[in-house]
Amino acid sequence: MRFYNLLFFPLLLAGTTMALNCSVSTISAALPSNVSVSWAYSLAAGSTFDVPAGDTGFPTSPTNLSACCAVAVEVPAPGNTTYNFGMFLPDTWNGRFLTAGNSGFAGGINWLSMGDGLGYGFAVMSTDTGHNSTAIDASWAYEEPEKVVNWGYRALHGSIVLAKQLTEGYYGKNISYSYYRGCSTGGRQGLKEAEMFPDDFDGVVAGAPAWWTVHLHLWNMMVGLYNEPVNSSYHVDTSLFSVLGDEVLKQCDPQDGVEDNIIMDPIGCNFRPETLLCTANATNTSSCFTAPQLDTAYHWYNDWVEANQTFIFSHFQPGSEWQWDTSIGLLSSDVPSPLGTDYVQYMLGLGPDWSWTEWNPDLIALSDELNPGNATAGDFDISPFYEKGGKLIHYHGLSDGSIATGSSIYFYDHVLRALTPQGIDLDDFYRFFLIPGMGHCADTSTTMDAPWYIAGDGQAGYLGTDVHSVPGFSDAKHDVLLAMLAWVENGTAPDSIIATKYVNDTTHDEVLRQRPLCVYPDQAFYNGTGDVNSTESWTCKSLY
Repeated sequence: MRFYNLLFFPLLLAGTTMALNCSVSTISAALPSNVSVSWAYSLAAGSTFDVPAGDTGFPTSPTNLSACCAVAVEVPAPGNTTYNFGMFLPDTWNGRFLTAGNSGFAGGINWLSMGDGLGYGFAVMSTDTGHNSTAIDASWAYEEPEKVVNWGYRALHGSIVLAKQLTEGYYGKNISYSYYRGCSTGGRQGLKEAEMFPDDFDGVVAGAPAWWTVHLHLWNMMVGLYNEPVNSSYHVDTSLFSVLGDEVLKQCDPQDGVEDNIIMDPIGCNFRPETLLCTANATNTSSCFTAPQLDTAYHWYNDWVEANQTFIFSHFQPGSEWQWDTSIGLLSSDVPSPLGTDYVQYMLGLGPDWSWTEWNPDLIALSDELNPGNATAGDFDISPFYEKGGKLIHYHGLSDGSIATGSSIYFYDHVLRALTPQGIDLDDFYRFFLIPGMGHCADTSTTMDAPWYIAGDGQAGYLGTDVHSVPGFSDAKHDVLLAMLAWVENGTAPDSIIATKYVNDTTHDEVLRQRPLCVYPDQAFYNGTGDVNSTESWTCKSLY
């Protein structure tokens, strides 16, 4: 059974059930003549939306949907390219518009995240960014600069403009508020929207943003290069990741003030990997590190810096080791991740025959120069978004094994540097939250079992295909999207967000832990008494 905060949730669902005509002709009438409606049909309450077989990027079908009109639209774009977007238009509409983001290089409409958004009552949209592929396949980009621009920003913005027009035409009334929620590439898309098109959204929720495209994808490859070749003395086998992770937990957990198997402050941890050094008489090296292997570990735990102390990208945080050898981890193979190599081959244009063994630092300058698709969201002066009244909530897992958490801190600090001299207080419109123990966008290790669920983009799918919001806690204190609505519409800024960890990460089991996430740079500290698994036992405090 789910319990909702009656002070806020009914306001979200408030709307009128209208007599609506979900048909291709009705949808077409609300759009420009050069736009094609691929299909439109009604879904009854409780239906499953079967994702089309061609949607490789987001193949999971959402289930138990609210009654709605499902729509797919194709849009012409420059260079003889196209992009598509999909919509769920609820029969009972709350008057608001929501856009769901994408991930990696993936091409496809994010129907599962849209299903989550539909559950709130939003008219919800997602775009395929103009191609079809998995998250780690960028071969579609080779010698296709217009397709890369579509992926970089054009398809999202164009889809937003048309989807808003469609929504207002379908319901015959104006949208009251517009929101964005995305993580990873979706987080980058949200920041890019705030920078380039500040009028598109009233509120943007950006998780673990892949904002620094020109450096991130090279770092995706570099962390693997540190561990090559596999027959070298410094190669660290994947079987040693858990050994390293266990030692990190052993050292870092007590340093944050309470031993609970969660590393609350990996940035402040003084970790010494030398405790894992193999002794002179060691005959079994499956649980220890040689000196050259420790050098490799130091590369992973330290920023990537090139000649003349040029900072290129941030490092893995201690506590992220559990995600290094997963499907989204960057160290799960004996060769560098395609997130790096495909970027060089197909987006930088060196071609499919280019090999990671040909790496040289000149690629950094080439990447900076080309900035494929103008995808990098590096315009730190987001004062236009502030001036129009926009709100930004940004979050990142402190155990992210895919996009280094420090890249988000770097972004926040550079926005601070750009706006503080203009007399703008970031807390007035921009709140940043770090999530201890959370990996990339969602989830946590079975060892830490850290509270991570805040209804960020894509998180509901970890609990089930029919989930939306925070089961049992659908309010602005626990749900980051509802926190954004409360901020935009009621002026209630989130001073903290309560993260939840369910037993076995299912909606049918009890809550294991909850804990407040604090507005950066504040951190949560244990009060010294009370249940460490209870929110009331923790207080947000500043270290500065």
